[in-house]
Amino acid sequence: MKIIDIDKIESWYAANFENRLKGRRIVFEDIEPLLKSIPANFEKEIAGVSEEGISIYKLKIGNGAKKVMIWSQMHGNESTGTKAVFDLFKFLIESEGLDDVKNSILNNCTLLFVPMLNPDGSHRFTRVNSNEVDLNRDAVDRTAKESILLRSLLDDFNPHFCFNLHDQRTIFNVEGTKNPATISFLAPSEDVERNLTKGRIETMSAIVAMNSLVSQIIPDHIGRYTDEFYPTATGDNFQKLGHNTILIEAGHYYDDYERDTVRKFNFYALLQGLLYIATEDDYSKDYKPYFDIPNNDKKCYDIIYRNVKSKGGVADVAFQYDYVVKDNSLVFVEEEAARGDLKAYYGHKEYDMQNKELKK
Repeated sequence: MKIIDIDKIESWYAANFENRLKGRRIVFEDIEPLLKSIPANFEKEIAGVSEEGISIYKLKIGNGAKKVMIWSQMHGNESTGTKAVFDLFKFLIESEGLDDVKNSILNNCTLLFVPMLNPDGSHRFTRVNSNEVDLNRDAVDRTAKESILLRSLLDDFNPHFCFNLHDQRTIFNVEGTKNPATISFLAPSEDVERNLTKGRIETMSAIVAMNSLVSQIIPDHIGRYTDEFYPTATGDNFQKLGHNTILIEAGHYYDDYERDTVRKFNFYALLQGLLYIATEDDYSKDYKPYFDIPNNDKKCYDIIYRNVKSKGGVADVAFQYDYVVKDNSLVFVEEEAARGDLKAYYGHKEYDMQNKELKK
């Protein structure tokens, strides 16, 4: 298994990441000029439109027989993968110092990208589309234009591997630690029994390769998302159809609420996954370390105030951030999430109130 040199990729990224995309809220107007200026070695076209008529682009690059399909922002408020995809575009244009990695990928793979599947939701910063449909739970009924488009691209392209890019909430920690689950992986189940099918094993092997790289940078910050079978979910259904689907969930890192640090880890995972697919012929031999990746747990809050004086005595009070769009900007709002004995939980920020009242 070939693993990318961590020093080389760190050096490349620091000088070359797509710095025109920053922040938690990425909308179509942010990516449109980048798409229009992308070099001609990418095949680019408008694949369809959203429910509100916003263009949904597809881009293709590579000459290899191994087909890989990658999409981001099927949930409009989950943009970290989108930033990582544009970082990947820059790498595939200019990979100084890592040409062997780029050439291996482009000579052995054909890549199809949908960088923003849900532009209506991205504008509103909502999970759902403009008709309140969760595209990630619409794989069977396909009531949304965006769901119909994604499935048609899948059927036409017929990829061996897919990358389904998401963000996860700040509530997740790596099981057994207080560390936020900064990146989480999933090889989706194909059935309620969560059987180890050939497709799942191959998906797990790719994840093992991705974890081998990313864990060098953020050890003990990588988790496994639950593999509970969701009958209407995109990844589960695409996996069942024979398209190995790798779920990447970008999570929290210290003080990185804009997820402009986490995008880097997301990019590294994507690039390593593509290199694995490009350079390996047997995808079934390396899957067992997948089960060594700890599970996600839900033990985190954004803020915990410890030892707060209240009418009922002394308690811990936890808050989570919510996000709302006001005047076309994203605003963070603190909302109380729990109160009581929270010793078993962790705050990304914690404050000892020393038996004083909390005035909020």
